[in-house]
Amino acid sequence: MANKEASVAELTEKFEGSTAVLLTEYRGLTVAQLKELRRSIGEHATYAVVKNTLTKIAANRAGITALDEGLEGPSAIAFVHGDPVAVAKGLKNFAKANPLLIIKGGFFDGNALSAAEVEKLAELESREVLLAKLAGAFKQSLFGAAYLFNAPLSQAVRTVDALRAKQDA
Repeated sequence: MANKEASVAELTEKFEGSTAVLLTEYRGLTVAQLKELRRSIGEHATYAVVKNTLTKIAANRAGITALDEGLEGPSAIAFVHGDPVAVAKGLKNFAKANPLLIIKGGFFDGNALSAAEVEKLAELESREVLLAKLAGAFKQSLFGAAYLFNAPLSQAVRTVDALRAKQDA
């Protein structure tokens, strides 16, 4: 009994410390495949095989009731502590190569996610790519502003040079 309570406390802590939680079914995957999956998303998430009943209790304690329906069969959860998009992409790519992995849903930013919404999350660009695009847009607008400010000055210099040349002639 104390062991189960410790497991629930640990799971509750993982739920509370995660930016997102993605629920999967791993029925039929080998230990080697699960190891490969953990390695592929390890930078941004912890992937754990969980007991459904204890997980329901822990999720409810953390204020998450949206996963209750999906906790059937052999379940595993990706507790995301990094980029949720990268983890969703990792799971989606792994599921493509290993169709036995089924993405059942998740919880992100206070909202329940269906399997289709997790797929859509996987299609987004990563945070780094979006930040790079934003930086490029800022840089472009700064170059445009600098050109705009310099244009009247360079035009004035050309006009003065033309007047000098005309006067000298």
